[in-house]
Amino acid sequence: MRMRVIDVVPGQAPTFDSATAPVEPWPGRADPDDASVGRPFDQFVVKIHGRCNLACDYCYVYEMRDSGWRDRPRVMAAEVADRLIARIVEHVDRHRLGRVRVILHGGEPLLAGPEPIERFAAAIRHRLAAVGATAQLVVQSNGVLLDAALLDVLARYDIRVGLSLDGDRVAQDRHRRRADGRGTHADVARALALLELPRHRGRLEGLLCTVDLANEPRATCAALLAHRPPMIDFLLPHGTWDHPPPSGCGDGPYGRWLAAAFDHWWDAGRPVRVRLFDAVLDLWAGGAGGSEAVGLAAADAVVIETDGTYQRTDSLRAVADGATATGLDVWRHPLDAASALRALEQPTGGLDALCGICRSCPVVRVCGGGLRAHRHGRGKGFDNPSVYCRDLAILVGHVRFRMAERLSGRRASAVDGARVGEAREVVVGRSAAFD
Repeated sequence: MRMRVIDVVPGQAPTFDSATAPVEPWPGRADPDDASVGRPFDQFVVKIHGRCNLACDYCYVYEMRDSGWRDRPRVMAAEVADRLIARIVEHVDRHRLGRVRVILHGGEPLLAGPEPIERFAAAIRHRLAAVGATAQLVVQSNGVLLDAALLDVLARYDIRVGLSLDGDRVAQDRHRRRADGRGTHADVARALALLELPRHRGRLEGLLCTVDLANEPRATCAALLAHRPPMIDFLLPHGTWDHPPPSGCGDGPYGRWLAAAFDHWWDAGRPVRVRLFDAVLDLWAGGAGGSEAVGLAAADAVVIETDGTYQRTDSLRAVADGATATGLDVWRHPLDAASALRALEQPTGGLDALCGICRSCPVVRVCGGGLRAHRHGRGKGFDNPSVYCRDLAILVGHVRFRMAERLSGRRASAVDGARVGEAREVVVGRSAAFD
């Protein structure tokens, strides 16, 4: 993927470039032993395999700023997995958590094979039960390796499956390809067909779709809905102010794309959950949202790599080499150390964690400033609005318009230029401050 670089504002400190890592540990280590324990984690992203069988050109793990995957084991060793399970059980017991979510991730987790997955699932279910807790287990996969034998293992341990699918065949095969260039739409369609069999029905967790402006939004939404998933999650391609997303950070094209996809879903009667859209609706209604992409609530999740190190959220891989590293691991540190470190690094949350431009914005309690990684750059660290600022404003303004439209009893209509213009007025004043 070709990234364009935005020039640094004169007088500001230099920013990272794609070839140079920060000299000092990033973003500044603190001693977790000196801190009070932060919020407990209720979600654990377990990198059971550290490599992938695809070569997606927009991948945030292998194609962006961070190269740490090169030095880590391909597969999480059995002793690391056992130690991790002990740490999770310790954390759950200490904080009296009744239920947690464990996501087997990668790379591509199915590359680990059925035995490590079965061993991990059996052990964590058994050991959590001993402290009166349960786990929701999920495998997040590209679907290429999913077959009947693997599905039988997943069914045995009640493990749900999240699949990556960007839309129809053309949309999927544009980016989600094998190293030899072959597309993967047929593989994912086959996996979805297996998941529709009576014995596996209900095993599908949802579909994860990365937004690509080259794909028509209503057609993309329709293609995803045709598989009748319980949930769809639209993700914006990761980018920062120093390394912008594929279409730059200009006139809000991703917001207009999402608004059009929202219209298709809304006018169809909201047939399935769409996490981003439901979160915005909930936030406008005064709720918490339930998505780290919007809203002011922090996600209570930790990433554990194949070598047993605790890592910050994966989206920070778009920022700089080593940006996710904490210096903590399953051998030397309880999970409370990772939550304490998070509390030290981000002592304030909500509005106080955002820049002044965001704090003064009328839609900040809905957009929440977007993902933290997307605010980085321009020599100011994270003290910026999101690189998707206009896009988020367009989406949240459009959702509010459609909510008001329904409440007033008027007939719903497709998004148009005038309405997008109204939504953009929300950020015109603040946009000038960082252009």
